Parts: sequence; structure tokens; C-alpha cells
Amino acid sequence: MIYSFNNDYSEGAHPRILQAMMETNLEQNNGYSMDTHTAHAKERIRQEIQCEDADIHILVGGTQTNTLGIMSALRPYQAVICAETGHINVHETGAIEAKGHKVLGQLTEDGKLTPSHIQQALDWHTDEHMVQPKMVYISNATEVGTQYTKAELEAISTFCRQHNLYLFLDGARMGAALTSRANDLTLADIARLTDLFYIGGTKNGALFGEALIIMHPDLKPDFRFLIKQHGAMLAKGWLLGIQFEELFQNNLFYEMAEHANEMADQLRTGIADCGYGFHWNSTTNQLFPVFPNDVIDKLEKDFLFSRQAVIDEHHTCIRLVTSWATRQDGTDAFLQALRSIAGK
Repeated sequence: MIYSFNNDYSEGAHPRILQAMMETNLEQNNGYSMDTHTAHAKERIRQEIQCEDADIHILVGGTQTNTLGIMSALRPYQAVICAETGHINVHETGAIEAKGHKVLGQLTEDGKLTPSHIQQALDWHTDEHMVQPKMVYISNATEVGTQYTKAELEAISTFCRQHNLYLFLDGARMGAALTSRANDLTLADIARLTDLFYIGGTKNGALFGEALIIMHPDLKPDFRFLIKQHGAMLAKGWLLGIQFEELFQNNLFYEMAEHANEMADQLRTGIADCGYGFHWNSTTNQLFPVFPNDVIDKLEKDFLFSRQAVIDEHHTCIRLVTSWATRQDGTDAFLQALRSIAGK
């Protein structure tokens, strides 16, 4: 049987989440996220971010959350700045552009924006004959597994506030970023430094769901109208609430992400010990090793992963992703196979 390192949502959900959903299955709840479970989940998140006046909306998926979050802030002639590798620029089928907003992708070396990248976009867009940059979109962790330090996020936040730009942080893999060995940020820091951000559940042990947190007061009014108008208001909204209620109980959100990172650390060390390098120096649960093509061909017989970038005629970068459910025997088997192929 082939073992998958293809993504971090190949499995269903953590048993504690499924158990909570089973135990509440016959309850009668108010619809459209107006239920007590969602209210309780929001309160737990507010405690975690240390902000009682944050607006929280739990939505189904990442593309939906990115689209609505960006739409809430931009007027029709305004644009959003992101890294060229950003999810909204590469993997969302033009969802933002379909809503009338241009995405200004900036070339970066490590998937992270800096104030200088943002300034370059501003310098290119100077008058009313061009779109007006109004929002900066970043991801933590990024699409290439890197992450922002507290100092880096503070610098971006300061720049955005000085230039009257909204700052939106995509947290689809927030758990992986917050529990990596390189992290020095907390959810409270992120809430303080951004205008809106979200905490991903889909890629960290929930069946589905992302919790969008709106900090900027100008973006809070009427957001539920936007949700409904764009078909994003789940009638059985308590199914989202129950999951985040459980995620932020007894440290489950962090425990699952820690496990994913631990499995990734084992793969990272083992791959390096076999003499192979990495295309990007990821610190979270996505790895981007560069292997000879014949090594990849052999690994694909027993493991599922994606080919990311052709390095040269004989070498390719692949992506390995670990999750809350990655098994120890899965990582052991991969490294054993790699050592055998490499003659280690």
C-alpha cells in the first residue's frame, strides 16, 4: 500500500473532534453559526488571541476565507500585494481576480514578503491609471514552508500602517508555524499586528473549517451580509463551531501541529543525512528536498508526493507534507527506502 505525504488533509479528522460531533449529533441547534457551540468556540479563540472585541467568523475553506477577507477591505479599483508564490496568486483559480481585484505578485527568494517588496509594488502603481494597492497578503507558514519571525511581522505591520495598507495573514497552516522550533510568535502577537487573519482547521485535524478573525474596526460591519451573498454561510454552522470548540480545548490545536512538525523534522534530518539538499529551507511541515530523478522514480513506487520544480535535467524538487495523523512507521519507511536507494 502506498503511503501518502501528498498533503496535510488526506485523513478525516482527529478522533476527539469526531467524538464531539457524534455526542452532539442529535442536539437541535440554531443555524447559520448562531448556535451556542460557535459562540463558545469564538470565546475560546478570543481568549487565545487576548482580544475580547475581535470579530470571528468560521468559514468552510481557505479559498472562500481568502476571497471574502480580501473583498471586505477593497474597493473595485484596489489591489492586493502578495508573494509570487502566495496561495491567492497560484492556487485559487483566479478567485480574487474574478471578484474584480488584481493580485500583485512580488518575486521573493523564500516565499516571504518584506517592506522592500511592498514598496516596489507601491512604486509601480502611482496614479489613477493603475490599480491602487490597498492590502498586503502574507501566509504563515508560507506556501514553501518558511515562516515569519516576530521582528519580520512587526516590520511589515509598521510599514502597512504607515502607508495606510490593510494587512491580511493567511493562517491555513498557522498551527505548523506556531509550533515549529523556529517560532517566536503567538496568536496574540498576530492579532495585534494584523488587520485580519485566520486560523486554519482543515490542514490541522478538523474535517473542514477556517476561523477568520477581523481586528480592524472598519472591516467588521456587515461581514455576515458578505458571507451570505457569496454562498459561504453554512446552514448547519454548528458543525464548524463544534470543531473549533474542540480544537481550542486541552491544547489539541497545538498538539496536532507539534506532531506534524516532529514528523517533518525526522524526515528533514534523515534526508540531509543521506546527503540531499532542499530547494527551500522550510521550518514547518512542508519539505522541499531535491533528488535525482531516478531516486524519485523509485520512491514513487511506495510513496505519494508531488513534484514541484525541475532543477536541472537530472534533478527535481519534490514536496513532502506531514500532518497530525502522519504515522511513525510511515516516516521510518520513507527514510529506510531513501537510505537503501542512496546506499547509506
